[in-house]
Order: sequence, then structure tokens, then C-alpha cells
Amino acid sequence: MTCGQPRSQQHDTLTSWSGIRKTLGSFTLTAEAGSISQKEIVGVLGENGIGKTTLARILSHVLKPDSGRTDEKIRISYKPQYLEPSEYTVREALAKVLEKHQNDIIGPLNLDPLLDMSLEQLSGGELQRVAIAAALAKDCDMFLLDEPSAYLDVEQRITTAKVIENVVFTTGKSCLVIDHDLLFLDVLSDRLLVFEGSPAVEGRAKGPYAMEQGMNSLLSGLKITLRRDELSHRPRINKPESQKDQAQKAAGKYYYS
Repeated sequence: MTCGQPRSQQHDTLTSWSGIRKTLGSFTLTAEAGSISQKEIVGVLGENGIGKTTLARILSHVLKPDSGRTDEKIRISYKPQYLEPSEYTVREALAKVLEKHQNDIIGPLNLDPLLDMSLEQLSGGELQRVAIAAALAKDCDMFLLDEPSAYLDVEQRITTAKVIENVVFTTGKSCLVIDHDLLFLDVLSDRLLVFEGSPAVEGRAKGPYAMEQGMNSLLSGLKITLRRDELSHRPRINKPESQKDQAQKAAGKYYYS
């Protein structure tokens, strides 16, 4: 972990699943057996249209799998990918958050200036921050956040990662985070669930893997290499066919932790 307090990896299993299969029209999702530990943040990576949100909806009990086992007892706070504004004010939408989470959620996400605005008035980034706050304040065993970095600028993404990590650390809950931002998930995740396949045709969920193994699995398929910036320690994409890119590919090191 690079953005906050370190978390031990030695925790009991919180939830698990096995042999999931779901067909939606012409698309088929399969997920090999996997599990999430207590107090763990698992990032989810893969192309668009490859089943990440479908698996999230299955694990959140919104969809039922055609076959396979999920944990019916686990309580999940699910923030969907697509957010719907309404005529409620932010203050009304976040009433429960305001009661207990002014310092750890409301303040860091800079939501105080929005409290008297209606959700319909908010920009995409503002609505996203409200939805994240609402999800993180719910009573649950695990947070499941679908695309929480969408519409946020770079600094807001780093702040949001810190907020998520801090809530997980202080509450002892776990979190599954679907996102396309490699920096965001690199900063946040303990392990990675990686999707392979063909968009709109089939998706295969594998893992969760240790960070380096998961990143290497994804990046090797995309034929992209990442180096670690010497000053910021943030991942940077190497220029294709550059000396660094070729050297990392030759060594099978598409990602440096």
C-alpha cells in the first residue's frame, strides 16, 4: 500500500464464490473460485463489456447466477456504475452520513459546499462523490464500488482512494473496487481480480491474485508495460517498443510493484 496505513494480509476469509456462470443474451460470464479476506481491498480490472459489472451484480444479489455458489449471507453496500440523480438534496441523501462521518467521509470528499443542492444540480463528479459517501456509510460486511473514479480528476481520485482505504482500515470491513484507472487501483488494492475474454461475447474472471501477478496477467494481454516512477512511485506506461518496454517484456515483468 502506498497511500495510507498498511493492512495485514493475514485475515480470515470474509466471503467466497465458486464456479459462477451467467448468460445474458449472447454474452456469457464465468468466474473461477475466489474469495475475499476480512479487511481487504480487491481491485477488479478488465476491458469494457467483459462482465465486471455482471459479476458485481451477482455478488450483490441483484442477479442470480445460472450456476455456481455465492455467499447469500454477506451484507453488501453496492454503488452501481451508473448513477441516477433525483430531486432530493445532498443533505437529505446523506443524512445518515452526516450523523457519524463528518471527519472521515464528508470533509475529505469536500461535500459540505454541496449539501443544500439537489442531486439533479450536481455535475458527474459531484454526484459520484455523494454516491461513494452514501455507500461507505452503510451498515454492511463489504463495500462493492463500481467505477468510483469516473468523472473525478486526478487529485480527487487519490483523495477518494485514501477515504476508501481509511474507512476499510477503521471499520474492519472489506471492499471490492471495479475501475479502469490503473493508478487508482495500484494505490488502493491489496489484490486484483482480473477479467479476460472478448467484450460482449464472453468474460472470464480469474483470481484474486497478488498485485504483481494480477497486473502482469492483465498487461501481458494488452501488451503494455508499466514502470515505477522514481520520484512519485506512481506507475507510468512505457512508450511501445522503447528500450524499457522491450526489456520488461523480455523479462516477463509488465508491472513493477
